Amino acid sequence: MDKDTEHDIGARRERPWLYAWNRRLRHLQGVSIRNLVVTPPPTRARGKTIDDDDIPNTLQTPSKIQSQTENHTLQPSRSFTNLKSHSSQHDNVKEPAIRSSRRRSTLFWNDPNPRTRQVKLEDITNSRMADTFFSIHCDGLDEPVYISETVDHANNPSFRSFDLNLCGPYVSRMDCLTLRLWTKTGEMSEFILLVELRLHLRSLQFLGKTLESFHQPLPANSILFHFPDGVYSNLTDLPLVQTSLQAAGQKAAAEGTALPSSSYDALMKLANLDECVQDALATRGKLEVQISSILQQNERSLNVASEAAVAQEKLALTKQYVALERKRVRTAVRRKEELIASIKARKEAMEQGRSVQEKARSHLPEAQERLVSSEQLLDRNQEDTKGQVRRIAEDLLTIYPIEPTPDKPLAFTIAGLALPNSTFEDIDRDVVAAALGHTAHLVYLLSFYLSVPLPYPINANGSTSFIQDPISASLPQRTYPLYPVSVQYRFEYAVFLLNKDIEYVLIKQGLRVLDIRHTLPNLKYLLYVLTSGDSVIPARKAGGVRALVAGRSIPNLSRRGSTESATSGELVQPRKAWESMSRMNVNLASHRVK
Repeated sequence: MDKDTEHDIGARRERPWLYAWNRRLRHLQGVSIRNLVVTPPPTRARGKTIDDDDIPNTLQTPSKIQSQTENHTLQPSRSFTNLKSHSSQHDNVKEPAIRSSRRRSTLFWNDPNPRTRQVKLEDITNSRMADTFFSIHCDGLDEPVYISETVDHANNPSFRSFDLNLCGPYVSRMDCLTLRLWTKTGEMSEFILLVELRLHLRSLQFLGKTLESFHQPLPANSILFHFPDGVYSNLTDLPLVQTSLQAAGQKAAAEGTALPSSSYDALMKLANLDECVQDALATRGKLEVQISSILQQNERSLNVASEAAVAQEKLALTKQYVALERKRVRTAVRRKEELIASIKARKEAMEQGRSVQEKARSHLPEAQERLVSSEQLLDRNQEDTKGQVRRIAEDLLTIYPIEPTPDKPLAFTIAGLALPNSTFEDIDRDVVAAALGHTAHLVYLLSFYLSVPLPYPINANGSTSFIQDPISASLPQRTYPLYPVSVQYRFEYAVFLLNKDIEYVLIKQGLRVLDIRHTLPNLKYLLYVLTSGDSVIPARKAGGVRALVAGRSIPNLSRRGSTESATSGELVQPRKAWESMSRMNVNLASHRVK
């Protein structure tokens, strides 16, 4: 608070009648509330324990009065003394015991959970929030002269400024009012009357030019009044003050001060100012008369000028509309030209299409004849393809015969070697390796002859064949053996990939797989379907075997310049298969002999 404000507040408090004499309702500009409390605090003080001496109107007995008057030194109770000063007189050994005897604070704001503290703080804040509005009443009027807006959910509501001059001189000249403060919390259904304050404007205390310059704490439900010269409030419950001019003069005489009066110079200035005002009013009247006469004399000219201005405005508006219409016409013409060009281009395209259609129509009979011959050729090629597939399947069955095992359901042998159906316990490792080598080579050849690419590539190397998995992700290895090894899961996973290849070939041929684990039964089923048919198996042609699908052919793998392969027409892949099978049989025979 600056020195000027302190001096202003001190002067107003020493002589309030000098500043509040002419304060009326017309000077009131706004009202604000500070420290709103809907539920009043309990009347009993909780700061200390109440004993007999603190109770008002305590019974005073003669013995008690005599004991109080006598000069006796009474030792107070230990609970009344300062524990900190008392503990300092003892040894340092007893200090930890005193500290440990203090109870730990159990207040809710000491909760270690910050969310709990935040919820408690919000509950305390929301409990003090309320919806408020106020009304101003005057004596002699049944209705309130002003009702403010409602400020929702606020603890220190500030209302909008207002002007009571609109209520007329009867209200604006009053210096006594009744203010009623209405409030409602979230638990209430209707507004209740919280404060009804009847006061005289002369009994208000000056707080400062602005509320920010007042730093002292305000009591609960403080009502602040905003005037042009500053902020006022009724901090004390003073009665209605109506100080007359005579009482003010007597008070000033008692204080040794004189009432403020006007000097001769001030009165002369006031008289001169009044004369100036009267002269200005007379001059204004003369000017009004002269202006009216001039307007009447030049009424026709003014009318012509007004009509000319109206005509010019209409002309400008007409020119604006004409320019707008010309712009629209240009846009329409441009659109018309674009449509004409588009129609012309479409007509040319239609003529060109008609010519192409006529040309195509002239070639249609020839194309129909070619279509019939092409369909016949396609049917013949399909029949030839089926025959070649039957012949190849018969050859493969001859190379790798798959026969059932007696007294064992769904158990088959390939080239005389037994192969279990994905169950490899108590087996002959060499026999299983040789059987899987034959099976892998047979599947490898079928993928070529049927033009079916295998998802898991096979490297057929007899009893040491292996298969690759380029599809699965997050695998430590990509190659798995098709023969029993020390790591059993790698061998079983390789057999699983081989069965997936067989399943893929069956699906490409339109066949359904009942159980993927049956390796040889599924192969036998595939070869049985491929070799079925009533037509005669075609003979081999000289020059090797072509691929069965158009666009893909198996190159002639015979020796360049050899006449035997060209004349005999033997297939290179089956020959290699026979050679590999014979080598395997020799190895197996030598193993059995040993």
